[in-house]
Amino acid sequence: MTQLTIWGGAGEHGRSSYLLQHGEQALLLDCGGKKERGGQYPLIDEEVLPHLKAVFLSHAHEDHSMAIPLLYKHGFKGKVWTTRTTAQQLPVYFQAWSHYAYSQSINLPYNDQHIEAIDYVFLEDRSVPGVWGEVFPGLRMKWGRSGHLPGSVWFALDWADKLIYFSGDYTEESSLLAVDRPVHLLGPQQTYVDLAIIDAAYGADPDSQAIGLEELERVTRETLRKNGTVLYPVPTYGRGQELLVWANEVFPEAALIVEQVLMEQLHQLATMPDWLHDNALARIEVMLACGRLNIVADTEAREHALSRTEGAIIFTDDGMMQSKTAQWYYKRLASSTKNAVILTGHLAAGSYGELLLGTNSTQVHHVRYKVHQGLPDVRNMLEWVPSKATVLVHASKTETDLLLKALPHEDHHTLHSLCSGEILTF
Repeated sequence: MTQLTIWGGAGEHGRSSYLLQHGEQALLLDCGGKKERGGQYPLIDEEVLPHLKAVFLSHAHEDHSMAIPLLYKHGFKGKVWTTRTTAQQLPVYFQAWSHYAYSQSINLPYNDQHIEAIDYVFLEDRSVPGVWGEVFPGLRMKWGRSGHLPGSVWFALDWADKLIYFSGDYTEESSLLAVDRPVHLLGPQQTYVDLAIIDAAYGADPDSQAIGLEELERVTRETLRKNGTVLYPVPTYGRGQELLVWANEVFPEAALIVEQVLMEQLHQLATMPDWLHDNALARIEVMLACGRLNIVADTEAREHALSRTEGAIIFTDDGMMQSKTAQWYYKRLASSTKNAVILTGHLAAGSYGELLLGTNSTQVHHVRYKVHQGLPDVRNMLEWVPSKATVLVHASKTETDLLLKALPHEDHHTLHSLCSGEILTF
């Protein structure tokens, strides 16, 4: 008997963590936190940890990674399988998570010693995308680029006579990042994957990236036309760099004020051709040479950049606006109705960004930039990865149930909308 236990991530947005068990062995897919009420963590069962043979980490975002030190605190001695790029990004996220907990007057449930104890195995050293490799006797693993951010991957596991697929956070609509479509997973004697865990963060939303970009362009252009300034709060890694390149191409006359940490990641991205579309490097290089960049890293530089520009586009780190820098920009711009804030991603309950959006201010807009899957994307993945049991994850229970209602007429096998703590035998 093989079973999946949801430690987090199904029926909710955050704390992605999926436990697989067969006999006396266990595997774990992701182990993240949830940026609500000072930080929520997976439902880790300490009694399982002596049997945990490996952890597979899809990418560095906090909702997939921040609880990994808890495993080591509670005695886990094994390895975390992920990409080198993901491991390089994690220190920034651990620092941001610590700052978040401090801002909420909450003590972290682990310390630096547990972070330093994480023992990584880099996927790139063991195999190439789309090729099976051995993790240990009885477990084979295949991985591919998922298009969500540099270093993000999906996994396929061949274990205990079961074939398991985990999409991680997946999109084929990134403007810069390459993706490896999860096809050719089945062997000659296989008709179905036994279990698929699929990113369905956008639920039944049918919209493509192009629709969101049209709205982003409209709001930004309307603001610039009034000589207003547009603030884009974005994550340190991921859509921030894509939106930077997009803004440079769509608004060639606008001044760009960019936090140094975001530019550092753009420069780093330019050194990662293995993660990029064929034309992405050339687009990044054009942006770096555009001559309209005001790179800032302290209050004095920010004030100077704002004082000598009108109708600028600002990119600051922290998509939920929890950081002091993002909040400083908002307070600096809020006095004029000409200015606008455009939020482009998920906003955790109680976050500064969500609270701003809740004021119904005409200055604050929420326009999604796609980095996950909606209805048409889930449909496609169900075709690429036919499965006996599919668990749709990364959205609220309500949104997931609505997605299920949009799918039953299609020729798929059993689809599941689960919640944390639930168990599925497959």
